[in-house]
Amino acid sequence: MKEKVSVPFMLLGILFNVCLITANLLETKVIQVFGLTITAGLLVFPVSYIINDCIVEVWGFKKARLIIWSGFAMNFFVMALARIAVALPAAPFWEGGEGFNFVFGMAPRIAMASLSAFLAGSFLNAYVMSKMKIAGGGKNFSARAIYSTVAGETVDSLIFFPLAFGGMVLVQELLIMMAIQIVLKSLYEVLVLPATICVVKRIKKIEGTDVYDNGISYNVLKIKDL
Repeated sequence: MKEKVSVPFMLLGILFNVCLITANLLETKVIQVFGLTITAGLLVFPVSYIINDCIVEVWGFKKARLIIWSGFAMNFFVMALARIAVALPAAPFWEGGEGFNFVFGMAPRIAMASLSAFLAGSFLNAYVMSKMKIAGGGKNFSARAIYSTVAGETVDSLIFFPLAFGGMVLVQELLIMMAIQIVLKSLYEVLVLPATICVVKRIKKIEGTDVYDNGISYNVLKIKDL
């Protein structure tokens, strides 16, 4: 008998992918808020970690692994199509070429930095969340959500910024940008934590499931192991 697709799982998976693609597009704009220089991707990227936490908490690491790889695939797909669109000749009368190329013509270096950082950060987030749930017997969801996010966001920033901007930005400025991103993204998680808790409780009630990852393989390449 084929396994049915859970509607909440499907909706969270779709939202996860949309958030990642949107974040990559918004990363092309650098903004200043209260004197802090950050990328506009900060508006939506932390949502992917919140969704990651929800999926691990309700369905376990194996389902999160599937969603993370689907996010990677969709991001790669959009980036590839964007590069093709940028390479195609524009109509003579079209005047939006410069802006279009700036947003969608992401340099290969930045694209690879973004995808690499996403994979490492997302899988670490899911791993920490899963292991802490087992160790704590399912208690202290708030602590697990925060610690896993801090771990994931830290690795994400440590990979992305040096790969994307190393040699282009002063080391001191690079370290400041990394620290700001880590702190703000983690703070984002804390601020929306009450909503995250409500969503997790609601989904658990609807699904009637609360998975513990005892005895599973954390090999990130075992995509078919559901």
